[in-house]
Amino acid sequence: MTGRRTTLREQRRAETQRLIQAHAVRLFAARGYDDTTVNDVAEAAGVSAMTVYRHFPTKEDLVLADRNGPLVAERIAAAPAGQPLVRRIGSALVKSARSLTEGDDGFLLARLRLMIATPALRARHLDNHYVLQQAIVDGLGDEAADPDSAFRAAAAASACLAVMHTALVRWAEDDGRADLPDLIATALAAAFTIPDPARPDLR
Repeated sequence: MTGRRTTLREQRRAETQRLIQAHAVRLFAARGYDDTTVNDVAEAAGVSAMTVYRHFPTKEDLVLADRNGPLVAERIAAAPAGQPLVRRIGSALVKSARSLTEGDDGFLLARLRLMIATPALRARHLDNHYVLQQAIVDGLGDEAADPDSAFRAAAAASACLAVMHTALVRWAEDDGRADLPDLIATALAAAFTIPDPARPDLR
């Protein structure tokens, strides 16, 4: 019974976070990031400013916080260990992008545009890069247990994330018209000479 209560509590917390973040991104896109306060976001979401800060400690977190790290880590952990690191990481990034964009109503594109256009968010974006890089290394488990293997994993992850960032910027410049997972796969193929990105083993 306790486990079920915990699960329901976590679900409610996640729903509240999604609600607050959706209102925040909408307001930031409409009014401008600097011209929108946390109180404005709280009012739009129907919660108190204290609730907003409990879920998002800083204003920047309202845009930057995401669930991509756990998704990528889970996919890497489930991938066959015999594949090259770049292929495993690239495939996880493409598949995670597919999951995140399915049924998306423009939230991801609006969020990305804010991250690109807002100096304060661009400065903090590097933190997200390191968090996702570490999630990838952690997803490899025992394969990155010693310092040398962890270093190689971090280098491969960093390279893949840089390529993905290039695809994300292109996607934003294209107003989200392109298929984001395909764009990431194409960028990875160009950078690492991976075979045709349309092949199922990458997608």
